[in-house]
Amino acid sequence: MAKLWGGRFQKSAESWVDEFGASIGFDQQLVLEDIEGSVAHVTMLGAQNILPKEDVEKILDGLAQLKVKAEAGELEFSVSNEDIHLNLEKMLIDLIGPVGGKLHTGRSRNDQVATDMHLFLKKRVPEVIGLIEHFQKTIIEQAEQNVDTIAPGYTHLQRAQPISFAHHLMVYFWQLQRDKERFTESMKRIDILPLGAGAMAGTTFPIDRLNSAELLGFAEVYANSMDAVSDRDFIVEFLSNSALLMTHLSRFAEEIIIWSTDEFKFIELDDAFSTGSSIMPQKKNPDMAELIRGKTGRAYGNLMGLLTVLKGTPLTYNKDMQEDKEGMFDTMETVLGSLKIFEGMVRTMTVNKARLHSAVHSDFSNATELADYLATKGMPFREAHEVTGKLVFTCIQQGIYLLDLPLEEMQKESALIEEDIYAVLAPEAAVSRRNSLGGTGFEQVALQIQNAKQLLV
Repeated sequence: MAKLWGGRFQKSAESWVDEFGASIGFDQQLVLEDIEGSVAHVTMLGAQNILPKEDVEKILDGLAQLKVKAEAGELEFSVSNEDIHLNLEKMLIDLIGPVGGKLHTGRSRNDQVATDMHLFLKKRVPEVIGLIEHFQKTIIEQAEQNVDTIAPGYTHLQRAQPISFAHHLMVYFWQLQRDKERFTESMKRIDILPLGAGAMAGTTFPIDRLNSAELLGFAEVYANSMDAVSDRDFIVEFLSNSALLMTHLSRFAEEIIIWSTDEFKFIELDDAFSTGSSIMPQKKNPDMAELIRGKTGRAYGNLMGLLTVLKGTPLTYNKDMQEDKEGMFDTMETVLGSLKIFEGMVRTMTVNKARLHSAVHSDFSNATELADYLATKGMPFREAHEVTGKLVFTCIQQGIYLLDLPLEEMQKESALIEEDIYAVLAPEAAVSRRNSLGGTGFEQVALQIQNAKQLLV
């Protein structure tokens, strides 16, 4: 089969060379975007009298037929036509005759493929933003049910201080909020149209790029034709934002996995988001959380892959840049799937409040309360820290906790300690007293949730 670009060549490539160079195996995912871009392009060509009205109408009719077949999954793509652009152009010519070849007037595959990818992300990044917001709402719902649920807070994965469990959950709301803001901000770079840049230098035809942008719903066009065909920053930015989003999901997944172990038992995942073992009947594995944690590596790899491709490519377009698509498609699929799964996992999980209550009453996470208590009575904090440490050691030797230690034992280390220390050491008091802005105090957590809700209005 003759190549649509083959006039200059005297011999054909081996079939395996064609297969190695072809991108149709993956860029067929851009079929609707490619048709959409072509419809706008030929409409503009007609408006500028570059093509006669009858040719434009014939091409538009052919593209409409191809779109119907594409949506029905009825198009058959060929490796011999390399990519989505040449496949569709060949189908159009077969459908309406040689006039289909006029569609490529005033454009190149270089600006065409860039347009397709801008369109792809322009449609789908808002989907990511929508799923993030849906997940945020679910986190708020769980947080509202657990404002007064007290849990151990950790540093170094060691018990640190008692906190509101809602306060812990809301960390992920704010991480997702920053993710959402980054994706939203990136839309400004996605919403720029490369179409009309040609191969790299523009075109001699009197095209109207602003009309093309209006037809496709783009806010602006690239100011430099060379930049238009070589820029992949918008994809790198999507991959970078996605990698950071997956980092946040992976950290949350790690906690979900830990919390659901028998050693912790802070939560129980719904059966719909767990799996069993083929050999151990008792097992209930948090496989979806583990899979999201694992898929984070894919997002990192796709980002590093594209950065590596771009770092050594001179201006403007190079065949290397064909490698920009598979990672973009894969990351988009990974992010959308992970957000959907995680939202359902958090929405349906059960918080074991009794276990959390037991946990904060059987540790030394209230030790800071004792040190603060002594400091408020005038003892230098460093000295109060030492006194508290000695009392903790005494408890460890006796196999008890601070709330179990008799007052006379405490007063051996400091006469400043009085009967009211037991009320201060209660986990509920430890949490409620931390009412500084952004703290874990119940009032502050309720305010935090209220402020978060306003961001989602």
